[in-house]
Amino acid sequence: MKISYDEEIDALYIRLVEGKHECRTLRLTDEIALNIVAHELLVGIEILDMKTYRIFAKVGSLQK
Repeated sequence: MKISYDEEIDALYIRLVEGKHECRTLRLTDEIALNIVAHELLVGIEILDMKTYRIFAKVGSLQK
């Protein structure tokens, strides 16, 4: 698992499975999307407007 944060666009990406995958995107909300490959395997989670979520403080500390 790899967690990355892009401060410029305020987006967090949690990569659950390494490598390149042809994914379909399942949008849960305007800010949260799941990347899913064949057989319904979840490979990544994208969260936009990350600073609006309380978890940001914990994730931000991981990036330093």
